[in-house]
Amino acid sequence: MGDLADDVRNTIRDVPDFPKPGILFKDITPVLMDTALFGRVIDWMAVEYANIDKIIAIESRGFIFGAPMVEPTGAGLVLARKPGKLPHTVETVSYDLEYGSSSLNIHTDAISPGDRCVIVDDLLATGGTACAALDLVQRLGGEVVGALFLVELGFLDGRRKLHGTPVTSLVRY
Repeated sequence: MGDLADDVRNTIRDVPDFPKPGILFKDITPVLMDTALFGRVIDWMAVEYANIDKIIAIESRGFIFGAPMVEPTGAGLVLARKPGKLPHTVETVSYDLEYGSSSLNIHTDAISPGDRCVIVDDLLATGGTACAALDLVQRLGGEVVGALFLVELGFLDGRRKLHGTPVTSLVRY
């Protein structure tokens, strides 16, 4: 993992003062543009969670990583989306953000009781969105066996909100 983590870390672009002054944004798009590197990332993610039933991909960048994990893991893809984006009956969780609140939805028929699930997203920051996904899976009877991220901003302590769920991140700042 060390070489892959170093390659990803060296490819991520720092964008100062985005989206507002004082923020140093970690731009993952150069990783996505590097076909070989992105493939290695997906291989790593799929190996980390090869024995699962469902991949819970968080809108929207989680979709980028969750979808290519489907074939190598044999797991189904569940979309965790913002309100008004899913066409069928949904379960909803509202959660607090740094400035305001938001909600996350999953189709009620997307997870069966006992399904072993992994939450997937590009970035773990404060943990609010990942915690909402965890709550949704548990409400529908699934078991979250882990949360998987390309990047983790450790100084924001998002792991704390995941209540002991195993967290795996490739690159940690």
